Formats: sequence, structure tokens, C-alpha cells
Amino acid sequence: MEQNNQDIYRVLDANINRAREGLRVLEDVARFILNHSALTLTIRRSRHRLDTAVRESYPQLIAARDTGSDEGRGFNEGKRKDLSGLIIANFKRVEEAMRVLEEFSKLFSERAGKKFKKIRFEIYAAEKEFSKQKEK
Repeated sequence: MEQNNQDIYRVLDANINRAREGLRVLEDVARFILNHSALTLTIRRSRHRLDTAVRESYPQLIAARDTGSDEGRGFNEGKRKDLSGLIIANFKRVEEAMRVLEEFSKLFSERAGKKFKKIRFEIYAAEKEFSKQKEK
């Protein structure tokens, strides 16, 4: 299969946005609902690491963006039953996006793949911390 960099940048852009959005939701839960400064800082740092990892590629990512023809625009995400469901959904959203970023970025840079993998594992650890807070 032939590699089209525009298509790959489009995949990367969508997943960067997905991960950032999920991280912002989780950061706000940690900050405003749990009032947990350590968790807030952990999530915030991961979000900033993601930003730093992709900043250099920002012009290519934006150029590849095509929201008008995105088949996923109309997907129905459904309703959240409660705060716990919202937290779980956003952790899964971030983790899945980070895995996609890790895999697709390897087409350009092994180093970038390693950065995304590191962030993904930070998120796994943060999810465990959130789980502990939920039990309290």
C-alpha cells in the first residue's frame, strides 16, 4: 500500500486533537471535581508533553486537516450515565489516540513513536490514580 503523507498527517491531526480534548476533560475533573492537585498536574504535564511533541509538525497537521469530508463528524457518541462513565470514556479516548499516534508517527520517526508511547504509559498510571480517588 502506498504511503500518502497528507492522509497520515490527517490521522495524526485527528488523534492529537482527540487526545488533547480527552486530557483537558480529565484535567478539569481532577482540578475542579476531585480538587486533586497532583492528578491535575500529572494530566496537565502529559497534555503539555503532547503539545511539545507535535509543535514542530503543526503546519503540516493543519494543512492536512479536512473536517468537511470527515466521515466521523456525524458519529453519535451517546450519553454518559455518570461522572465515572465520563472519566472512563475520556481515559479510553486518550489511550487509544496515543496508541494511534505512536504507531503512525513511526512512519516518520522512531523517536516520536517512543515519545508517544511514554505519554501513553503516563496516562495508564494516571488512570490508576483516578481509580483510587473514585474508591474514596
